Order: sequence, then structure tokens, then C-alpha cells
Amino acid sequence: MLALVNQLSALNARAPALSASKKPRFEKRGQLLPRERLARLLDPGMPFLEIGNLAGYLLDTSNEEKSIPGGTIIAGIGYVSGTRCAVVVDDSGIKAGSLTTAGGWRLERAQQIALKQKLPFIHLVESAGGDLLNYTVESFIYGGTLFANLARLSKAGLPVLAILHGSSTAGGAYMPGLSDYVVGVKGRGQAYLAGPPLLKAATGEIASAEELGGAEMHASVSGLVDYLAEDDGEAVLIMREVVGRLGWENKSEPKSYLEPILPIDEIAGIVSVDYRKPYDVREVIARLVDGSDFTDFKPLYGASTVCVQASIFGQSVGIISNNGPIDPNGATKAAQFIQLMDQAGTPLLFLQNTTGYLVGKAYEQAGMIKHGAKMIQAVTNANVPRITLMIGASFGAGNYGMCGRGYNPDFVFSWPNAKTGVMGGEQAATVMEIVADAQAARAGVKSDPITRAAQRDKLTDIFDSQSGAFYTSGHLLDDGVIDPRDTRKLLGLLLPIVMDARRRVLRPNSFGVARL
Repeated sequence: MLALVNQLSALNARAPALSASKKPRFEKRGQLLPRERLARLLDPGMPFLEIGNLAGYLLDTSNEEKSIPGGTIIAGIGYVSGTRCAVVVDDSGIKAGSLTTAGGWRLERAQQIALKQKLPFIHLVESAGGDLLNYTVESFIYGGTLFANLARLSKAGLPVLAILHGSSTAGGAYMPGLSDYVVGVKGRGQAYLAGPPLLKAATGEIASAEELGGAEMHASVSGLVDYLAEDDGEAVLIMREVVGRLGWENKSEPKSYLEPILPIDEIAGIVSVDYRKPYDVREVIARLVDGSDFTDFKPLYGASTVCVQASIFGQSVGIISNNGPIDPNGATKAAQFIQLMDQAGTPLLFLQNTTGYLVGKAYEQAGMIKHGAKMIQAVTNANVPRITLMIGASFGAGNYGMCGRGYNPDFVFSWPNAKTGVMGGEQAATVMEIVADAQAARAGVKSDPITRAAQRDKLTDIFDSQSGAFYTSGHLLDDGVIDPRDTRKLLGLLLPIVMDARRRVLRPNSFGVARL
């Protein structure tokens, strides 16, 4: 486990290192690096929860040594002037901040979180526009969603704020254009639909970048910029002041709680990276919850499905996890528990480690399908916040019943040992081998052992190569991969976010705030 954590740390360090290598260029222009801007924006000493830390891993290149996770976007949830906000930063130290496919995913996920969790949305803008070298028409068409989401946020009554640190070209100009508050940096911030080269090519007109879209012009002529700053540092200070004036308090009140009696660092030794090796998930739960104390619901019924009530940082939670496959009784128990928590208004935490619903004649006759369907019905329609952690295996419909990404939980995070797929590679290869043998028998021929072996190796590789946490997180099938020892701290951040969202009353309007 610790070896996987070290690998995760190395992957997380790649984008910051690449961006920081451009520091001399930024200093020459009198600019702060993107992460320096972010550090000055956030409240000192307060946590920043990064979203999509591995987004794009192995999508930019198939070379594991050269892939840069995270794309050209930094995204997360942090505190600005005491206000919890969704924050996105264009990492202009990488590809000049060009928006890659993975970066677009990450930006959109941050917008989705802001809308669902009722958070102000802040964007520190400096981008060369779309990644034209990897252009696809699909990315252009679906890219419009990023702008539509800004309008949806504003309409919902959620403030949208932007700092124009550098260039914001073509469609990117709508990032500040669709923001409710815009701070522009004098001499550096620029926003235009067509830059000087494109303008000359399209119309023959010759104009300077400042005339077309400089921050001073927008502050004095077009009205796009509301606050003009001398440099990056002042721009961030102005943004902190603007956010502080929103009066956007965090609603969750701190409660008294006991730290777990059992040390959380032991999780790395309790959970095997081989999901075939069993352990009691209660050993994990006891290291996450307050006082290591919890109440076990129906422990003798559907025993491999574990449902407990506990508190984390004083917030009541219902936890559902697995000590193996889900049988009919386990599915029934989980469905009842979900409904009980929904009735009580208690958020649900799913710790996924299951190979799925049990199969076989006995289980089919016991109603596995209808009992599994009951569980899926309950998890789909629960109105309370739902947080999912992938801590081991997640195969077949077990992924669904345990609130996988397709069930739109508030957040999904993974441990680096997590494995996800419709089934394991070995099982998939065996299934197809049986099918091939049956087809050969019907045709009256013998299957070729060399062909069978080649197919087995190919299928095993196809399934297993896509099941690892780094791969699935690279495709944004979760909100990030974390060190298992940071799980309690993560939940301490997420629970107030999801509970505040349920308590906050917004003041929506008809169309969003139009720039005048």
C-alpha cells in the first residue's frame, strides 16, 4: 500500500514541477505562477481539497513516465476570506494554459460540484484557448457546456467570479464574460473573441492586443472588468475582498468529538492491495469514526454486508461497506438501512470493496435479482448526501448497488489499491473461453489451443489494464485518488460541504447576472 502511495505522490508532483520550471518566464513578465496565485487566494492554514488530481493520466501519452496528470487545470474546494468556494486555476505554466480534454473534464466537474454543493465559483483565468494540436469537433461542441454551466450557476444564485491574469481568447473570453464579478490585471489581462492575428486574417483590420481586449480598455470602455489591479498580487487581494463582502457564511457549526482510539495510519497495513485477501472492514471503520465507536445494524443478517451508524467530526453518518460479495440478505439489509438513514436525514458513506452480487442456482432462487434491485432502488432515490470511497474491489453490479459514479454521489474518491470493472480480467477470459468452446462444439470442430491462449492473454490485459485506480481516475471516473491515511481528514472536509448544501437557501433569478 505504501508503495502505491509513493507512486501516487510522484504522479501528483509532476504537474507542479513542470509548471514551476517556467518561473523565470513568469518573473520576467512580473507575474506569479498559477500555484502562487492560488496560495495567495486561499486562507492561510486552511485545507484545499483538490478535485481530479489524476485527470488525464495516460490520455496525453501512453508513456507512463511522461504522462502529466491533472491537465492544464488546477481545481478544488478551498476557503477564501472564510468562505468555502469551488476554485479553478488555469495552469498557464503548462502548454500556456491551453484547455485539454482532461482539463475540460476537470473544469466541468468543479462547476458541477459548485452547483450541487451551492458554492461560489472562482476562476483564475490565463489560457491560450483550446488545445488546437489535439482538436476534435466533439471537444468544440461539448465545450459549450463549460459556458452554459456559468450561466446556470449565476441563475441559481451562486456567485461566479474571475480574475483575468492573462490572455482569454475566443470562446475563453466568455469565462470572464459570464462571470458576475471580474478583476483584471493591468498590462497582462486580455479578453477578446479574436486576437490580433485572427482579426487581421478574418477582416484585414490591424489592432493591438490592448486595444482589442486589454484589462484597462475593458475597465474603462467595454465594462467587462469591474476591478482593475496593478499586478497578480493585488488582483488576488481584491478577489479576497469581494468574496468577503458576499456574506456567504458556512452553516455547519463545529461540534465536539473524540478522535479515533485506534490509529488511522494502521489502515495501510490492514487493507491488502490484493482484493482477494479478506479482512474485516470494521477495522477500517474503527479508524475513521469518532472514538472508534459505532453501532452495528443487523450484524448477523446478511453478514458480509456491513451497515453501521457512527459520527465523523461530530457529524452523524450511516456507513455501508462489504466483507465480501453481496447476498440476498445483505442487499435487503442495505436497502432497509438506506431508507432508515434517508428518513433520519443522515448522510451515507459507501466504502466499496465487493466482487458484486452473488450468482448461482441457490442465490437466483432466493431472489438475488429482486433483492439487488431493491438495494439499487434505495441508493438511487435516497435524498440525503452520499459519499463513495473506492477502497478495494468494485466489480459488476456491486459497483452500482454501492453507489458508484453512475449513481451521481456527491463525491467519489479512491484509494490507490482500488480495482473497478464489470469483472476481473481472468474471469472475462474464462467466460469467453467457455463461449468459444461451445461455439466450436456446435460447429463440430476443436478449438485451437494457441488461439485460445492468445485470446485469454488479450482479454485479461484489456480488462486488467483498465481496472486500476490510477487509470480510472485518469479518465475522471472519480474525484481523485488519496492516501488511505488521509481518509478521515477528507471526510472532515466533505461532510460539512454536503450538509451545508442541503441547508443553504439560495436566491435564484431568471437568467443569471447579465454584464451591463
